Amino acid sequence: MHRDELARHLDELLEVARIRDYCPNGLQVEGRPEVARIVTGVTASVALIDRAAAAGADALLVHHGYFWKGEDPRLVGPRKRRIERLLAAGLSLYAYHLPLDLHPELGNNAQLAARLGLATEGRAGEQELVAYGALDAPTDLAGFAGRVKARLGREPLAIGEPGRPVARAAWCTGAAQGFFETAIALGVDVYVTGEISEQHVHLARESGVAFVAAGHHATERFGVQALGEHLARTFGLAHAFVDIDNPV
Repeated sequence: MHRDELARHLDELLEVARIRDYCPNGLQVEGRPEVARIVTGVTASVALIDRAAAAGADALLVHHGYFWKGEDPRLVGPRKRRIERLLAAGLSLYAYHLPLDLHPELGNNAQLAARLGLATEGRAGEQELVAYGALDAPTDLAGFAGRVKARLGREPLAIGEPGRPVARAAWCTGAAQGFFETAIALGVDVYVTGEISEQHVHLARESGVAFVAAGHHATERFGVQALGEHLARTFGLAHAFVDIDNPV
């Protein structure tokens, strides 16, 4: 399919026009006009670009692209090398940040819920980025942390009493520790996100709501995979997900 047709489909599917973000969503760098093979990944690093080029991809689809608000716009150093590699390989770069977090089926929050056995009942907070609902099988904090480790392949940081009952959760993938107070106000037993800051340790201890930091990268691998699989089913594109490990 044509590069621009793919951009239009993704923009409409993910409702880009209605979502406020601090980076441009959609086609960020133009490559060759026709797209038959696509590689997906979390972040458009040099390592991912090189893997996509080696795989013969025409396009790279990621959650974390380029041109963030407040970032130095000059194409120098690592930024120059990334763009240089994309252009040399003829790769188009598509990036979807908050729109990919929010999609009710393909989004990061929805895909994380499916893997952790969480039933989405509603959404709250800024742009309704925080999802909440019940666990399919209530457990305690130690058991829930074990579930996260088994299903995400990463040891989470769990703040709270290990034996605390966990039946209801709120969650938001990535660096969403700033929504912890939103989760507390929802009356859940645990909040799950990617990262944690110093003050949230104390807030978890004092509020009685447990905090599970499951990894920024680890919680945001699944939306872009689901989106790539959607494109493969819908348009017959060849698709491969490439996971560039990141401990954060």
